[in-house]
Amino acid sequence: MRLYPTTDPYDFESRLSAAERAVLVRLRDLLEREVAPIVDDYWERGEFPRHLPDLFAAERLLDPRELRDAGEEPSALFIGFRVMEISRIDASVATWFSGQATMITGAVLHGADDDQIAEWMPRIESYDLRGVFAITEPGHGSDVARGMETTARRDGEEWVLDGAKKWIGSAAFASHVCIVAREESGEIRAFLVPTDAPGLRIEKITGKASLRIVDNALITIDGVRVPESRRLQRVERFADVGRMLRHMRASTVWQAVGVQMGAYENALRYVTERTQFGREIGRFQLVQEKIARMLGNITASLGMAVRLAERQQEGVYRDEDSALAKYWVCAHLRETVALAREVCGGNGILLETGVARHFADAEAIYTYEGTNEISALMVGRSATGLSAFV
Repeated sequence: MRLYPTTDPYDFESRLSAAERAVLVRLRDLLEREVAPIVDDYWERGEFPRHLPDLFAAERLLDPRELRDAGEEPSALFIGFRVMEISRIDASVATWFSGQATMITGAVLHGADDDQIAEWMPRIESYDLRGVFAITEPGHGSDVARGMETTARRDGEEWVLDGAKKWIGSAAFASHVCIVAREESGEIRAFLVPTDAPGLRIEKITGKASLRIVDNALITIDGVRVPESRRLQRVERFADVGRMLRHMRASTVWQAVGVQMGAYENALRYVTERTQFGREIGRFQLVQEKIARMLGNITASLGMAVRLAERQQEGVYRDEDSALAKYWVCAHLRETVALAREVCGGNGILLETGVARHFADAEAIYTYEGTNEISALMVGRSATGLSAFV
């Protein structure tokens, strides 16, 4: 039986192995049982369900038994489908999951040395180490490569960190945070810091209109001391951080596909049930045109995400690849969720209809991990050979 009969007309899911499909079936059962019934309430309250990490940890979704038994490693395609599946249900839960599965995992795999990877990765996969990645600052988002103000100063066998980071998702209940900082010499360093370290203060950001379930935080770093052993040994310049960001950007593309799917599925259900003028509104030509446009956006977005994953697997994955996908897919994400809301009429703004949450959450996905404008400039630089960055 197909997993995505209404949202994957070209059957991209057929590229998954039997073991990968089995994990996704198990994940869907968990989501429908434990997540879908509660997300509207938590979204309205602006709180994260703190019991979810333990549930996900028990399922071993970062190191699935089905893949181990089949002698398979998690492929880039499977990793993408996994976050897409979660995003169908809720983007905030997917953002939290990606923080563990992609951000802190990517930071360690692409920035740590072999000994550090051997020490930290088993703890990450078991959720014993619950980590987040901190690069954005109160005064620096898109220009953080040049403007980063968080500093790292060597003091014997320790480093002293000072500064602040903002918008760090799930930091409020993480055990560790990967902090990116700059030395006076200009070199970039990254450190895996326990969140209970003296001098580290974490404050939840409130008043959000998007991804309300995510516990985004402002992190103040005041003379935090970190041993040299917790410095990611393969990070010395921003290009090293760029390796991490490239893979994080791909995860955001898959989130955008999943949110489109979730909005579309609920809109499709609505138009086949809602009656006006004596018949289901899905029988009207104007509504069917919007359905076709949404499905076209989803299919094209999924195709781009699949090819992106294949390039990752082939080892030919470039910054401009992920930037193009982030730029195009997230722009069409906005259109898809707007059309889904539109076909639901006034009821589309109600959480119970199943579209409003996706509609609001799309705005954050459109912006984070590389704004639309920055992504476009990365693509333009690659296409023309000329940089438009100032």
